[in-house]
Amino acid sequence: MKISDKSRAAITDSLKEALCRYVTGTDNAVVTDIHLLPNPDSGELLIFNDDDEELSRVIVDEWVEYESDDFYKEVEPVLRSILAGLKDAGMLDKLSLMKPFSFVLVDDEKETVAELLLIDDEDTLLLSDELLKGLDEELDDFLKKLLEEK
Repeated sequence: MKISDKSRAAITDSLKEALCRYVTGTDNAVVTDIHLLPNPDSGELLIFNDDDEELSRVIVDEWVEYESDDFYKEVEPVLRSILAGLKDAGMLDKLSLMKPFSFVLVDDEKETVAELLLIDDEDTLLLSDELLKGLDEELDDFLKKLLEEK
């Protein structure tokens, strides 16, 4: 799915608005994850925390009345790249969220579709299918070789 620069900027601004309430200079860390709920019918992206408190919302024109069944699969890389851009710009470094915390893509029933970004004390990990591709086969081969040695 391709989205316009205008829509990408609107999503970025909405994320910044959502995160601004967690930018503090104190050590009062909040325990929460940030949930992103895109709606293919209205085109709305709702951003909320673990307590279902709405942090921000925005309309993404390209998502309005999206017809295909692969909506979340199409939206995931868009949101992941925007979050990566915020991370690279240092926007996620000053948040008063207790680590580790995640940015999570959720569906209408608020069930997790994908973890978009995990922020940890040690490192920031971008989770993707490419990272895990072939892992099952590698583990099976390793176990097979291990068992053959006995």
